[in-house]
Amino acid sequence: MAVIYFWRTSMLDFLFSLVSRDLGIDLGTANTLVLVKDKGIVIREPSVVARHKKTKQILAIGTEAKRMIGKTPMTIEAIRPLRQGVIADFDATEAMLTYYVKKVHESPSAFPKIPKPRVVVGIPSGVTEVERRAVQSAVLQTGARKAYLIEEPMAAAIGIGLPIEEPAGIFICDIGGGTSEIAIISLGGIVLNRSLRVAGDDMDEAIINFLRLRDSLLIGSTTAEEIKINLGSVYPQKEEKHMVVRGRDLERGLPKSIKISSTEIREALVPISSQIVLAIKDLLEEAPPELVSDIMNRGIVLSGGGSLLNGLDSAIASEIRMPVWVADDPMTAVVRGCGKVLEDESLLSKVKVTGGLR
Repeated sequence: MAVIYFWRTSMLDFLFSLVSRDLGIDLGTANTLVLVKDKGIVIREPSVVARHKKTKQILAIGTEAKRMIGKTPMTIEAIRPLRQGVIADFDATEAMLTYYVKKVHESPSAFPKIPKPRVVVGIPSGVTEVERRAVQSAVLQTGARKAYLIEEPMAAAIGIGLPIEEPAGIFICDIGGGTSEIAIISLGGIVLNRSLRVAGDDMDEAIINFLRLRDSLLIGSTTAEEIKINLGSVYPQKEEKHMVVRGRDLERGLPKSIKISSTEIREALVPISSQIVLAIKDLLEEAPPELVSDIMNRGIVLSGGGSLLNGLDSAIASEIRMPVWVADDPMTAVVRGCGKVLEDESLLSKVKVTGGLR
């Protein structure tokens, strides 16, 4: 009977997979990316939800909600439901995921209802069992048929196309909004890893604190992110940039504008990048000698939005005396890896963190 049940379940999954739109999701602190199997990435939106404080009615999700940050009346809150890679507000996360799943999985009324999708989600490697179950539960609440979890550094390596199943060391550092995932991979598994809760959000906060202390200028997180994108660097550049920043003067309480340079912003960001470099050095010190030899030949791979910070690869390379390179399209590496394991059942069974709960 058990064999018949397993066969029926496998056949149903196979038939459903032919018509359902299975999803890969990079549930990031800063951005959420959704990939539909055989179609590619269909959603790239900020992980922000705007809702009414009293009624908890969802008013906006994604880009529209992000535009409301710092501009809402007392009755509305614009929040980021994930903090440091884990769920901080379960209801808001569930609402956000449900919105995205329905957006890509709705079928025209003239056709039969499409079966519920399988979903693969990238999560930080350092989360607890409780945090894992929170993510899995949130995904299942959206109507997913099965929910699988895969660690972000493994997903990123698969998405980049690195040979993770070979007996050779692969060193990857995925720098996101809430966490920096650092791992050494070999033979399809993670040999050593660090989940450093220092990443893009901390860079934004460092810029805010720097301008507040040095210039008595108060700015918001959205402005800080804009400064980071336009001027951010951690290594001397051939041509330094400048921009005008507007905020509130803390001494007089009036609007204030100042001109800042990339050199000044580098001063704010170097302490954050130094923590990432130190974590990389610590992991290399613990690595088996044979794997270190492989890593020296291949180099360290950077992915995630934080890897786009100007000069970060050069700063790491100068500290550890080893090649460092940034992956192509690093912001989508994790979600592309989630998509690839959807197409390969044997690979999914090797790299998933927990089974696909129904």
